Amino acid sequence: MDDALIDERALSKLKWRCRRGLLENDLFIERFFARHEASLTLRQAAALNELMDLADNDLLDLLLRRREPEGEINTSDVRQVLEMLRSR
Repeated sequence: MDDALIDERALSKLKWRCRRGLLENDLFIERFFARHEASLTLRQAAALNELMDLADNDLLDLLLRRREPEGEINTSDVRQVLEMLRSR
């Protein structure tokens, strides 16, 4: 992956992929896209995709700082995107 910006089509697919079953997760994600979609890189998009592989409750635990990433998703890119999602 690289630091090139994500293109409009890929961004649209990513937004669709990020739709969640829990409203609380959607609120974090909507705020994330409102702030960062214009500057989102391919690397960040890949990390966001990794987070979207989680179950809704596991994602919410990460967003609310109830726990931190572990195992395969404990990468610097995922931690960076998680902090972007958490920021108010």
